[in-house]
Amino acid sequence: MFAVDMTAGHLAKSQALQADALDFAGDVMTYGISLAVIGASLRARTSAALFKGFSLLLMGLWVFGSTVYRVFYVGVSTAETIGAVGFLALLTNLASAFLLVRYEDGDANVRSVWLCSRNDAIGNVAVMFAALGVWGTATDWPDLIVATIMAGLFLSSAFQIVRQALAERRDIFEHEHAEA
Repeated sequence: MFAVDMTAGHLAKSQALQADALDFAGDVMTYGISLAVIGASLRARTSAALFKGFSLLLMGLWVFGSTVYRVFYVGVSTAETIGAVGFLALLTNLASAFLLVRYEDGDANVRSVWLCSRNDAIGNVAVMFAALGVWGTATDWPDLIVATIMAGLFLSSAFQIVRQALAERRDIFEHEHAEA
């Protein structure tokens, strides 16, 4: 879906689809890292969660910055492409979120996977609303607004993941020093 979203986003001039594509790429990284550290020490899992949180932070900042750029330098998006690809991505992400919902309250590592899947489904619905908005207004503002909201969602999730991982890290430190 990353390739489909990114290609369609580029062809349709849609910042929201390109943000969604980056979210898919982030998911691949998040799922891979999460699987790699399952069963590892809590320290390893919190390190993985911190890496994922900071990666999500960078992605959110990039989407926000590139959206601001698009306000000044790119024309109107193609609503039909945005809507069709957004719907396909929604179906994909709903299946993933359904499989992961039981992990929404896990440790920082597992919770980061749930947050990414939740963000994807929310983002896909927003992308479809952007398509309707672009079609109805014949302007790019709905697409840019949705991309900005997605950037905010990425940033919010990044802060949640980092905050939880740091708290878990602090608990490890306190536990180790209490035993010493």
